[in-house]
Formats: sequence, C-alpha cells, structure tokens
Amino acid sequence: MSDVAHKNVEDELAELLKRCSPDTLKAALSFRKTKDVQQIETIVLGVIDRHLEPEQREIFKDADDSFRLYEDLGLDSLTMLEIVMLVEQTLQISIDNEELRDLRTIGDVKQYLDAKVRGIDMPDRSKTYRIEEVASLMPHREPFLFLQDVTIEGDQARGDYRITGNEYFLQGHFKDQPVFPASIMIEALGQMCVFFLLQGSHSGLSRKVDPSTIFFTACDGIKCRRVCKPGDVLSMSVKVERVRHPLACFSGEILVGEQKTAHAGEIKLAFDFYPLMDGANDTPESFGNSSISEDPEPVRNSISSQEN
Repeated sequence: MSDVAHKNVEDELAELLKRCSPDTLKAALSFRKTKDVQQIETIVLGVIDRHLEPEQREIFKDADDSFRLYEDLGLDSLTMLEIVMLVEQTLQISIDNEELRDLRTIGDVKQYLDAKVRGIDMPDRSKTYRIEEVASLMPHREPFLFLQDVTIEGDQARGDYRITGNEYFLQGHFKDQPVFPASIMIEALGQMCVFFLLQGSHSGLSRKVDPSTIFFTACDGIKCRRVCKPGDVLSMSVKVERVRHPLACFSGEILVGEQKTAHAGEIKLAFDFYPLMDGANDTPESFGNSSISEDPEPVRNSISSQEN
C-alpha cells in the first residue's frame, strides 16, 4: 500500500470510528493493512461500546462471549443495525440480514465475522427467536401465548416465560394467592412443540407445516413438582422423540432456577403441511386421508383444559 493510499485509509477510518476508542481505530488500521483476524474482537467490542448509553457501558465492560446483545444488554433493533453497518464499513464485508437474525451473543458475532473474513463456511449455531418473532409465527395470541423467546438447536427447543402476575386467569386462581396453573405450564410446553414444528428441522418434516393444521391429540407422563407464582421464570425445553406425518411426539420439562417444576413424558400433536403447488409431487398422504387414533383438539385450547 502506497503512502497516499495508507493516508486515505487512515482518514477514512478516523472519520468512521471518530467516536470509538483509540484502540478500536488502531485495530481497524491493522486489520485493513494485514487482514489479521485477531483484530476483529477489538473492533467489534469497540463499535458496540460506541453505541451504548453510560449505564449500558457499565454492564458491557464485564461481558464475556455468552453475553446476549438483546436480552442482557438491552440493544434494540435499530441500534443493532447501526452497529452492523459500521462493522460492515470498517471490515469491508457484507452481512446478510437473515444471517444477522441468528447472531444473539458476543461470541456469535465474533465467530461469524471471523468465518466471514476468512471466507469459510459459517459455523452451525442454534437459532433464537425473540418475542416479536415468536408472536408473528405462532397461531396463538395474547393473552394466551406463553413463550417469550425460543431457541432451536438440533432436535430440541428451549425458551422462557416470566410469570408477571398480570395474567388474566390469576385473578381467580386463587383469590389473594395467585398460583400459575399446572395445566398452563403443560400448555406452554405444547406451544414450544408447535413452534418447533413451524421452525425446526427434522427428517420427518419434509415440507413447511401449516400452523392452522396443528392440533393437540394426547399428553402422558405428566408430573408437577413445584408451585409457581408471579416473578418465577419458567425455563422450558422440549425434545423431538419421533415425527411421522401426520403425528409428532415430544417430551418436555420445566425448571425454575435449578428446581424441577414440571415434566411431560409425551406430548403428541397432529399436523399437516401446506398444500403442494399444482403439478408437484410428494409422498406423505394428505391430512384428511390420514388415520389418527385420538380425536384432535386445538393445542391452544385442549392442553389447558387438563388441569392437574
């Protein structure tokens, strides 16, 4: 790089990173000159820090790779977009919006950018969906949606629901002593299963599932071990046991902290795929011609009716 070109790069980066720390600018200059991926961490952390409010910086200074940008730091989508645009300009790369959606932690961002700069395949990672994404995909709606975030990894899904105390049914369950119904906990696990059918990957899910066709058919092996009250966070997880159109079977459990709270040995759902376009072929039989042993009921209604 000629002296003139180097001076132009210095001026460009100095303007781009004028509100970042001197270490961030130094790392960016080094990266532009040598393509040293070791500089990426300093650049990313510096760019994030530049967009934070003072109280956020106090939280961020002790962050490790597991630190979540949205949940732990409180970044909003617009700020995240500003960070991404500045990183793109600094590193001279392009970040796809769909890939960006799955970058939740500092570690995710660093790993992704390292692979991007090296020109290698992106690492496999779990996919996490925030509350607005969950709400847009699920057939359930407030006040009967009990998922606040969902992460899908392999054949498992996990997520949380914080009991606020404002749930409408707590007014009568019970008077002056609100207790989260055990049946609603199982309903929440059922909703996790629904979300997996809509967004998860499994060999039995050969096409996209139509959410309007998902019905609860059976639940077995239920145990509830703990009373849950406002302020508790239900940490839920479900695992695919088997899927063969038009049935899917899951197991699930709920923890509050480290305490075992609820367990379902089997949650069984019926489902169907979106219709094929004219002229397309597929092997699974249509839902209407399939035989199901139980009378299906909508998952959002039937699970909650089985109060323990």
